[in-house]
Amino acid sequence: MLLVEVKDLKKSYGGVKALKGVDFDLKNGECHALVGENGAGKSTLIKCLAGVIKADSGKMILENEEVYFNSPKDALEKGIAAVYQEPMIYPQLSVVENLFLGKEIKTSGGSINWKAERKKAEDLLKKVGLKENILDFPMGNLSMAFQQLVLIARSLLFTAKILIFDEPTAILTEQETLRLFDIIKELKNQGLGIIYISHRLEELEKIADRITIMRDGEVKGTFLTNELSRDKIIELMAGKHIIEKRKRESIKGETILEVKNFTKEKMFKNISFKAKKGEILGFSGLVGAGRSELMQSIFGIYPADSGTLIFENKQLNIRSPEQAIKAGIAYLPEDRSSEGLFLNFSIIDNIRISILERLKKNFGFIDEENSLKLANDYLKLLEIKAPSVLTQVKNLSGGNQQKVLISKWLATTPKLLILDEPTRGVDVAVKSEIHELIFNLAEEGLSIILISSELPEILKLSDRVIVMHEGIISGIFEKEDINETNLIKASIGENMVVER
Repeated sequence: MLLVEVKDLKKSYGGVKALKGVDFDLKNGECHALVGENGAGKSTLIKCLAGVIKADSGKMILENEEVYFNSPKDALEKGIAAVYQEPMIYPQLSVVENLFLGKEIKTSGGSINWKAERKKAEDLLKKVGLKENILDFPMGNLSMAFQQLVLIARSLLFTAKILIFDEPTAILTEQETLRLFDIIKELKNQGLGIIYISHRLEELEKIADRITIMRDGEVKGTFLTNELSRDKIIELMAGKHIIEKRKRESIKGETILEVKNFTKEKMFKNISFKAKKGEILGFSGLVGAGRSELMQSIFGIYPADSGTLIFENKQLNIRSPEQAIKAGIAYLPEDRSSEGLFLNFSIIDNIRISILERLKKNFGFIDEENSLKLANDYLKLLEIKAPSVLTQVKNLSGGNQQKVLISKWLATTPKLLILDEPTRGVDVAVKSEIHELIFNLAEEGLSIILISSELPEILKLSDRVIVMHEGIISGIFEKEDINETNLIKASIGENMVVER
């Protein structure tokens, strides 16, 4: 039996067509996965279903009844609940208060019946594998995984028929992910329908019954999970066959950067390494190992307390990003929203913001014609999907925002480009495009330092790999020694291999 059916749903944002007549359905007791590039329309579709936004046209039919939602509360009352990657909670309120917010159990006198709420809360938490001893904890004190489980419990309070999961495992450990999968399977057994969005294709094989692939606001096909290979999914998502590029020959270029005994209190200690011209130098390690802090120090955000930096055979004392940019060093931060982009600004303004001095002409005015050409060149080079370079960055998908950020730093014409988690939060197709760009830039002679928490990415792209552990270098690996075992051991401080 169909729980929900979507027919010819359309939605546009400022000229960008997010949904172009989408059809989709969900059955009782089914997990139906939605996959596609960022900007494919997945989030827009589920936001329509969850009452967050209204479609411009089309129909949503819930259990044979056409429905219209003006708010998430309307959707909840009809049995549709959403659990997002970053849980939407009231951190100061307790778990029990978050559970019953807007659906309080009242006494005959109109006050909150705390005893009844606690009893009901205990039952709800048990269903998602949580213990009642967290009822009085402030929600903000719980881990992201526990917050998600509490929100799942809250959806059951509203007798949810449909649960929507948007990248639920992005912030979970492997053990927490397996626990979530067990809960989803149990909910399916109870007859609930699950809509599941994930970029992690390996998860779909474990949890999804059907997969719908979206691209450019359209459905490109719906398949039984066992009918699709990962390669086919990626091909349908991208609209083209993605070919993995082979690793290059060992880099024998001259040294462009040498760092000696770099130290920053409470961040990293006695760091020494070299980077070559045209090399992709990977930096691996666990979160908190000090990789980002080291690169931010090289870029002048947090100048080192001691140590020496030699760039292009000149000793430099970089104390600010402006000095680093002037020297030919660029740093792409891991958090594009808060550190990298001005979301309310246009594409053209974001790309040129770091090179305004270079774009000035007579009397200090910005050369708009040159700016426009520059931005359009990057729009074409990186295949940024946008109506024009005047489009606000906030209206772009995450993958296209990342491409704008890369364009911003390439516009500074760096000689060394530091990339901090350059593919975080982008889909597999955009990730492949960024990988190809990194290869091509290195082939053209640009030196690249790549920080990534994804081992497959480090293994695929790097000519050499430096591993950090608790603020020190725990391993330096040449091409022939780069493998998963060596990198994992070094990342946990086992069998440290240091440069001689």
